[in-house]
Amino acid sequence: MPNSSAKKVAFAAFIGTTIEWYDFYIYALASVLFFGQLFFPYDNPFLQVLGAFATFAVGFLSRPLGAIIFGHIGDRLGRKKSLIITLLLMGIATTCVGLLPSYPQAGITAPILLVGLRILQGIAVGGEWGGAVLMANEHAPKGLKNFFSSFAQWGSPAGNILALLVFSYIISLPTDKLIDSGYWRIPFLVSFVLLIVGIIARITLTESPVFIESAKKQASLKQKESVPIIEVFKQATPILILAICANVLSFSGIFSNTLMIGYTTMALGIEKKVIVDALFWIAMVHFIAQPFISYFSEKFSATRFLIVSAVFAMASVFLLFPIIQAGTKTSFIIGISLNVLCYSGFYGVIAGYLSRVFPARIRYTGLSMSYQACAAIFGSLIPLLGGYIIYENGTNWLPLALFYCGLAMLSIISIYLLSGYHYYDE
Repeated sequence: MPNSSAKKVAFAAFIGTTIEWYDFYIYALASVLFFGQLFFPYDNPFLQVLGAFATFAVGFLSRPLGAIIFGHIGDRLGRKKSLIITLLLMGIATTCVGLLPSYPQAGITAPILLVGLRILQGIAVGGEWGGAVLMANEHAPKGLKNFFSSFAQWGSPAGNILALLVFSYIISLPTDKLIDSGYWRIPFLVSFVLLIVGIIARITLTESPVFIESAKKQASLKQKESVPIIEVFKQATPILILAICANVLSFSGIFSNTLMIGYTTMALGIEKKVIVDALFWIAMVHFIAQPFISYFSEKFSATRFLIVSAVFAMASVFLLFPIIQAGTKTSFIIGISLNVLCYSGFYGVIAGYLSRVFPARIRYTGLSMSYQACAAIFGSLIPLLGGYIIYENGTNWLPLALFYCGLAMLSIISIYLLSGYHYYDE
């Protein structure tokens, strides 16, 4: 049975990543729904759309920098220190977004400040994920490591639910009231309250026993301290590349959220509020299903479970699109939930799977870089390429489905190849 320390760390990982993902999702939703009008010229709709999605992508591109900075802190000074700093940085940056002036108020200064804060958000998330996963994984008992690691992943649907709850109210407001009266600021200012809760949860944690043991071992050997990111590239470049590609399907959440908003509103002509309301219930399905699926996965080989989950996710998109063509909230909930159920199995297990690829001395950096480099490459490209596919093909959903399948296949091949490498059991 897991001890109380392991349970406490898992809970703190869940709370912390819930806050991080809440911040991420409110930015993603705001980018799609109204950031173009707020921070870019009124007389150029194309520039509004392009600018909104570009600022969204900037956050992904800055994530590897966060992985390097906080990976170094986590591998050399401790997981706990790194996690507290990343949460503070993310919470403060998100709160400041809610205080920004709009383009009509400040001109070009407004988007510049927005991009700057988005970069800080990306750096914070770049260091957050790996630390949360490792703290949960390294405190977990044997036989439950994938399950405990999934608590960090569980924060994604929880943060999504919180974001959608807030947006379900403000999206119902008239555009002029939403923008001119400043109601759009509410989701970002709420982040400060959540930040306090997260800091309290994390400041009481004990340091990872694996990190403590690794630090003692290095001290006894009297080895000269090196830069973790350099060690990763020297010792584990092939594993890092495969881990980056294995993570690709983890970002299909963008597909079921951001791209589905774009597809249903642009191609099907559905009101934004209808799809936002549906996404709330879809996030609930993800939230409820993921811990059960992650626990169930412990009965099987992680490699086999991940590959089967990815195959099911590929198949589900060919059911998703025909179902949502009905254009109702119910059809959106049913169609997208099928995909999310398959995806949640993969998403819940991949963190624990990859956390055992790298040795403890460079694990924070290696794990973070594998996820955040993937975020920078695919997390930024998926919405841009997906948006282009929607724009070019309209209601023809087959190219979008094949695009998703291509992402899943890349993960499947990489996981299969990774299975031939040694896994560390610390």
